[in-house]
Amino acid sequence: MSDNAPYVKWFRESTPYINAHRGRTFVLHVSGEALLSDNLTNIIGDMVLLNSLGVRLVVVFGATVQIDQHLDALGIETRFVDGVRVTTAESLPGIQQAIGKIRSDIESRLSLGLVNSPQHGAEIVVTSGNFIRAKPYGVRDGVDFQHTGEVRKVHAKAIAGQLAAGAIVLVSSLGYSPSGEIFNVNSVEVASEVAAALIADKLIYLIDEEGLLDADGNLLTEMPMSEVPDDVDRLSPAAQAKRAAQRGVSRCHLITFNRDGALLEELFTRDGAGTQISRTSYEQIRSATSEDVAGIIELIAPLEAQGILVKRPRELLEAEIEHFIVIVRDGMIISCAALYPFGDKGELACLATHPDYRDGDRGEALLAAIEARAKSLKMTSLFALTTHTAHWFTERGFRQIDVDALPEKRRNLYNWQRNSKLFEKPLA
Repeated sequence: MSDNAPYVKWFRESTPYINAHRGRTFVLHVSGEALLSDNLTNIIGDMVLLNSLGVRLVVVFGATVQIDQHLDALGIETRFVDGVRVTTAESLPGIQQAIGKIRSDIESRLSLGLVNSPQHGAEIVVTSGNFIRAKPYGVRDGVDFQHTGEVRKVHAKAIAGQLAAGAIVLVSSLGYSPSGEIFNVNSVEVASEVAAALIADKLIYLIDEEGLLDADGNLLTEMPMSEVPDDVDRLSPAAQAKRAAQRGVSRCHLITFNRDGALLEELFTRDGAGTQISRTSYEQIRSATSEDVAGIIELIAPLEAQGILVKRPRELLEAEIEHFIVIVRDGMIISCAALYPFGDKGELACLATHPDYRDGDRGEALLAAIEARAKSLKMTSLFALTTHTAHWFTERGFRQIDVDALPEKRRNLYNWQRNSKLFEKPLA
């Protein structure tokens, strides 16, 4: 096998994600700490790659560490109250200088075009401007925060125009008022507000940790926004990701900036590399219960009549309901699938979606849920039997194999008259 075989395999498997991300809008927050990391060169290269793949990219950068260092060098004391910097008239020019230097440094890195650089031949256009309208943070608990501000408005149309022209848009933590005042705004909040204003497809925070961890220190790869605690710091990436999700951003990601390739793993592989925070809608995917039997029967009856699915009597469904996963939309079952165990293999069966909802990737969502359940049961592969939808399975990583490869118990139940084709997919 060639030394490039793993690379070739990964590149092929990334194709669906490349197609899905093309033309989408991503907002990427790069903290001041990330800008100082040894991995920054690789992160810049990944920005260029995303741009070259057709992603519309907005980069919001932080500067807390750099501002602290610059103000310290100037001999200017800085004060934080409840995690918020008090921006005095004395410190504001120094903050502008620190942020301006970061912006020019990022522009310089993205403009690099040497032969041995990731940007060679890319000719990246980088734009920035007064995209953030700000208002004073004000006086709180007796503390006057002076030139510290909050986002009042994002000039979304101006940003969208630059993105449509193919530019990477840089947004700093400086905001401006109609009266010409300058305010220092928290960059984590800026990223959330920009993503919400653009109704971005993704909001990505590069953080120091791998992602969000559970009580045992294990990475949480996925979390509905409803499960993000309300008591987390309101200016933390988790809290601002939740806020963005509440306002329409479909997917938010928390990914480490320390590990080379983590951003690409999160965006172009099935398992990802960090924590994804998703919006909770009135569609819910969950395990089926006995109360769902009638809804499943109503959903699959037309497909059974067409011979696409094998007929399942009510009694059989009631006995096997524990194997089913359903998608419920406002109380109506619009999609279902079942997982039947056969040793270390699992059969994906009875995959069906209501015809009014077949354009929303619900089949993919069910497949992902079935795969997750199969992995939790220590299964090594999934197989499916079909007469009508062979292409759907092959497009999602299944390959056709001989019926003789069925587990013996399942092979004894095979209906030779239906002559179904057998497809299998390994579970990494």
